[in-house]
Amino acid sequence: MEIPTSSSKAQDRELAVWYRKIQDGDIRLPRFQRFEAWERNRICSFLNTIIHNLPVGVTLVLEVGDEEKFRSRCLPTAPEKDKRVYEHLLDGQQRLTAFWRAMNNNYERETFFVYIPEFDNTDDNIEEDEIFVYCQPRWERNNTRYPIWADDEAACFRKGLIPTHLLRPEDIGKEIDNWLSKATKHLEPNKECSDLMQAFKAYSELKEKLKGVITQFREIVAHFNLPYLALPPKTHKGTALTVFINMNTNSKPLSIYDIIVAEVESIKGKSLHELQASLEEKISDLNSLDDVSRLLLATAALLQNKLPSERGMLEMDKAILVDQWSDLERCLQLMTDFMKGERIFDRQRLPSNVVLPVIAALYKYIPDAGDARGSAETLLKKYLWSVFFSHRYENSAATRAFADYRNLKGVLTKTKHEEGTTFLESHVPAFNLDEFPLADEQELLTAPWPKNQTIMGRAILAVTTYLGAFDFADGSEVRYESLQNREYHHIFPDALLKEANVNSFLALNCALISAPTNRSVGRKEPLEYLKERYQWVRDDIIHQRLNSHLIPIKELASGGYDGLGDEERIVKIKKDFEDFLKERAHLVYKAMQKLVTGQHISAAEIIAEAQG
Repeated sequence: MEIPTSSSKAQDRELAVWYRKIQDGDIRLPRFQRFEAWERNRICSFLNTIIHNLPVGVTLVLEVGDEEKFRSRCLPTAPEKDKRVYEHLLDGQQRLTAFWRAMNNNYERETFFVYIPEFDNTDDNIEEDEIFVYCQPRWERNNTRYPIWADDEAACFRKGLIPTHLLRPEDIGKEIDNWLSKATKHLEPNKECSDLMQAFKAYSELKEKLKGVITQFREIVAHFNLPYLALPPKTHKGTALTVFINMNTNSKPLSIYDIIVAEVESIKGKSLHELQASLEEKISDLNSLDDVSRLLLATAALLQNKLPSERGMLEMDKAILVDQWSDLERCLQLMTDFMKGERIFDRQRLPSNVVLPVIAALYKYIPDAGDARGSAETLLKKYLWSVFFSHRYENSAATRAFADYRNLKGVLTKTKHEEGTTFLESHVPAFNLDEFPLADEQELLTAPWPKNQTIMGRAILAVTTYLGAFDFADGSEVRYESLQNREYHHIFPDALLKEANVNSFLALNCALISAPTNRSVGRKEPLEYLKERYQWVRDDIIHQRLNSHLIPIKELASGGYDGLGDEERIVKIKKDFEDFLKERAHLVYKAMQKLVTGQHISAAEIIAEAQG
């Protein structure tokens, strides 16, 4: 046995080198690695670390030597190369995948930019005064990728956005010059300009300044150090796996909550842990909605007019946090009651937890009873459903929540806007339909499975729980307790749609119903399966329970697949499913239109209007 004589030391490696190794196929992933897992917020966080040149932890590679110890695969979207592999990436694949894909901007549902405030010339700015990585959600409709402006160089520049693919560490000078020309073309002076020479000089200086900023960020990216530890080629396969497991499970960084606990203890001699425990005992439903420590700190930050983010939590006065604890308790209790009134009971079904501290903090300015209370809660209802059915909180969520909070607070307190006029609902950014349009029926059709953490998918499900979502088995309305026993059920069976090669995991094909309703569905027609499974014999039961989920019965009952030839059967399944989705999208859309205006609705009302 060879005894090691020294410990491992991290080695420096610039991102330009990592990029080249991924591009050339020198580095690959062992097949046992999990697949790409980071969502857009984590990707933005890592990219922000890069552009601000902040330190990051080490990665881990296994030097391959003459023969690969593990079967391997390329990083997602990296080119396949039929050549020797030099390294296996054991730890750091999420970071390097995010880096590679953002540098090529090849995510289907996101496009990443660097936001430069000084170049933002729009009135509807991103509400940030610092440089940061901005993610724009994307969606496709009729073979067109939306929003269209995200692929328009001039529109991006007007918003102060530089696409991250211009920062990739390659020789792309011509691509950058082409982007610069298109981005600034609208500013190029024409012959009719009174002082053409001066105007052209100013234009050239702006263009050079923009190019200089891009060059500066390219330098930061290329030379950013992502250090690594290397296991030598002779490392035993089992040892490599052990190191991989340890590096992925042994680290637990100090949280913001831990820091604030220490500050509260130091400043006030109070235990934040004990205060929180008392809070959770008084408001037993609070923990079902969100992580209580995050929620109470974000709400406390807003109450002190700070961002509901880690920065705002750290900046807020910890003495005031303790002194105003009773106000915080009241706000969180009333927020919990309000969410229950909207039949949103738990975090698993909550479209976005960003709304919770905003609504809680606003209750400080809402009276306990009377017409003013009703009017205020109607405003909260408009806010809640508007952000659920738009992309308002897909990016810069804390900053946007803070902007919404300040303006909603202004409306509730009837204070003066900085322009000297009284705050109106039109001042609330969340209600700006030009900048944050509500989903249309076409977008509802593409919303993903609500069990995933997507705002739009869960918003569709939230509409059905608001309407009662009667259980198919016993007819009971949805409650917190019953939700824990319900499953995400394919209305059109997954096996049936797989036969036609159709994606069944869409929010509009989902209903929350009690277990074990997902068992033995097979390839049966949807309505016939449900009748058989629940022994439904009366039409009124069928109508009541399906309508409460806004499930269109006529389109669900199409069926008639037995006896058809394979091709004919597939065509009919696709057509029936498409008709079903369109009609359900229409029903959900009608419900959404009423909810965002603060109306109380019923399933019967929505169904009747759609049929009328």
